[in-house]
Amino acid sequence: MNVDLLSDVLRVVRLDGAFFYRVEATAPWCVESRTPTELRPRVLPASEHLVAYHVLVEGECWAGLHGGEQTRMRSGDVVVFPLGSPHRMSSARGLGDALVLTELPDATRLPFTMRMGGGGEHAKFVCGFLGCDRGPFNPLLGALPAQLVVHGEETSWLGAFTRHALAESESSRAGGELVITRLAELMFIEVLRRHVESLPPQSTGWLAGLRDPLVGRALALLHGAPAREWSLQELAEESATSRTVLAERFGELVGLAPMQYLARWRMQLAAERLDHSTDKLATIAQSVGYASEAAFSRAFRKLVGASPSHWRARRTRVGAPDG
Repeated sequence: MNVDLLSDVLRVVRLDGAFFYRVEATAPWCVESRTPTELRPRVLPASEHLVAYHVLVEGECWAGLHGGEQTRMRSGDVVVFPLGSPHRMSSARGLGDALVLTELPDATRLPFTMRMGGGGEHAKFVCGFLGCDRGPFNPLLGALPAQLVVHGEETSWLGAFTRHALAESESSRAGGELVITRLAELMFIEVLRRHVESLPPQSTGWLAGLRDPLVGRALALLHGAPAREWSLQELAEESATSRTVLAERFGELVGLAPMQYLARWRMQLAAERLDHSTDKLATIAQSVGYASEAAFSRAFRKLVGASPSHWRARRTRVGAPDG
């Protein structure tokens, strides 16, 4: 079964790149970003989790997690902070007295431009946020490091992204805002793919599971038919292995038993339909493999901590997920 697992998860957790801005800095400069949770109401209020990214389109700088080591970036490089961690960017390593970015200008139109610094060497960025769901179950977020850096010279695709992102951010062409947000989503997917390809053999986690022939095949089967009444025996047989081998390998890499993973993924699928459809609970229950609304409601409450009705009402009432 040919299932693109990364695309499947990104679709269900609603990846959205709908906010971006430009930064023009002159040395010396240093800016520190707090947790994006503080910015979410202003940036992407309908998203539960924010992923910050910075694309250096001109000059050089240093970037890293708050209190951690910084990485040198050159024109064309991309840094992504998937977990929403506080981070710092500066014209030189170890600069203090940072401008702390706790809010963004109240711009009426995107993209806006932030300017900072002391008049020395120039650096130019395209920065922004990608939004996605954090719960009930986003297997991707738990498998990512706090910081991902991809150097532009490693792939011509990212180099092209940098050029197009800069051109669109500086033009006033119709549709430019939508173009750059879609480019940002594609950039993030490319960064993820390169991260998967660079994982060492001993890695664990959901992304390592995608790359593993046995676990990847089992994941593809579960994602391809989540409503099927799977048993571990059936999954093992269709994965061409034994129950014992599958359970051990799956648990080692993914951190969950196969049936536990399936139960959580079903709840993510159900939550997505609760948020974005008016389907009856019985219809949603059947679509994710439950024979009755009552059984589905019990499972949803157990894994999510709220009933399906409460989940739907809460999300509809506030217009955005609880952060």
